[in-house]
Amino acid sequence: MTRSQPTVECVPNFSEGRDLTAVDTIAQAVRGTPGARLLDQTSDPDHNRSVLTFLGPPGTIVAAAVAAVRQAVEALDLTRQTGVHPRLGVADVVPFVPIDAVTLGDCAALAREAGARIWHELGVPVYFYEAAAFRPECRRLESVRKLAPAGLPPDLGSKPHPTAGVCVVGARKFLIAWNINLRTTNLAAAREIAREIRESSGGLPAVKALGLPLESRRQVQVSINLVDFEVTPMHIVFDAVADHCRRLGIEIAGSELIGMIPPAALALSAGHNLHWENLTPRRILSL
Repeated sequence: MTRSQPTVECVPNFSEGRDLTAVDTIAQAVRGTPGARLLDQTSDPDHNRSVLTFLGPPGTIVAAAVAAVRQAVEALDLTRQTGVHPRLGVADVVPFVPIDAVTLGDCAALAREAGARIWHELGVPVYFYEAAAFRPECRRLESVRKLAPAGLPPDLGSKPHPTAGVCVVGARKFLIAWNINLRTTNLAAAREIAREIRESSGGLPAVKALGLPLESRRQVQVSINLVDFEVTPMHIVFDAVADHCRRLGIEIAGSELIGMIPPAALALSAGHNLHWENLTPRRILSL
């Protein structure tokens, strides 16, 4: 029997989704790292945000992540950034995810290694979150987003970088990032639905959600992070949003996947119409 090759996924989020030339230079930093496989590059002009998905062995993934952050620090300027998605830095979030023959603890160690390099080599302060967190108040990303502007010091460094801000680095299980777009401009309705379905407001377990405007589409969306699709399958989330939409007299325009999705998540929701706008075979994660 052949032993599995240790494989880690990294899914960094960068605060630029309109200047695609700049985003391409960040992606090229990943492609230029020997052994790293760039699987997906997704940009959104309303969020003004881009997400890269790449795989590789542990050491390679750290090198690729630091290279991508280095390029983001050189190419982007947070002081000029506008967009509807919350952000703390140009390399806003850098999560490491166990895929094969590695543990979440292994990924936490990789996150701390990458974070140390980001601070010492690039001068960008770092907060560690999820499994890599040193402080309980930093385990949840949304908590870091609230506490950092209020004065919570970073784990590494002090004042934000003048143009790059700070970087939040962590380790977590596979997360499905997707948006349910609504055929309305009623932002209050999208925010109400997000509040009703997210776990922190008493909604569905493992669901994080925000209501955001999409000016380019003249729509609004419920932006969702599903942090454990085995606890709450995707169709349960979609059906909950659909129920609220029916109550409010709003039509669903479609579902939009950000990044990649594992086959197991699709299998759990097989037979359910999630009204995908952009699901293609290349977005299904395979080793």
